[in-house]
Amino acid sequence: YAAICNPLLYSSIMSPALCGRMVLGSYLAGLSASVFQLCAMLQLHFCGPNVINHFFCDMPQLLLLSCTDTFFVQLFTALLTMIFGVINVSVIMISYVYIVISIMKITTSSGRSKAFNTCASHLTAVTLFYTSGMFVYLSSSSGGSSSFDRFASFFYTVLIPMLNPLIYSLRNQETKDALRRLQKKSRYC
Repeated sequence: YAAICNPLLYSSIMSPALCGRMVLGSYLAGLSASVFQLCAMLQLHFCGPNVINHFFCDMPQLLLLSCTDTFFVQLFTALLTMIFGVINVSVIMISYVYIVISIMKITTSSGRSKAFNTCASHLTAVTLFYTSGMFVYLSSSSGGSSSFDRFASFFYTVLIPMLNPLIYSLRNQETKDALRRLQKKSRYC
């Protein structure tokens, strides 16, 4: 937002102190959500088989192992997901509304195109991350052990973070040229 809407003031707005507070705030928010979920999970009793039918240990898989009713923990997790998801997505969308308004004020089409191109990679990465993450934690199948749930979790935890460098580097001309060469080479093989 600051880079597009106030480019000349960016270095003074995004001071090291503000960046530090933003990082600290995001860590504290994530930690507090994790502590709340941990406290809710500590109220459950576990018995029987302790085998998780998944490739990593996550909240939905642990809920399957519980011998007690997990409705309130599931409701609490869904509530936390909605609160954090809605707040984060709302802040991002509001900033993008301001960004689009600022971009539309740019008089040259090449300037508008460059500004939209700058935002496209971030918007793509954020959209993929939040939609897949919210799908994993708010999916209707609360079991978390079906092959589709495992694929969705893999997509959210492994594939999306691996795609981020590619998404952001597609703006780089060298990366575009390398992909074009690779595409031409694969046509001739």
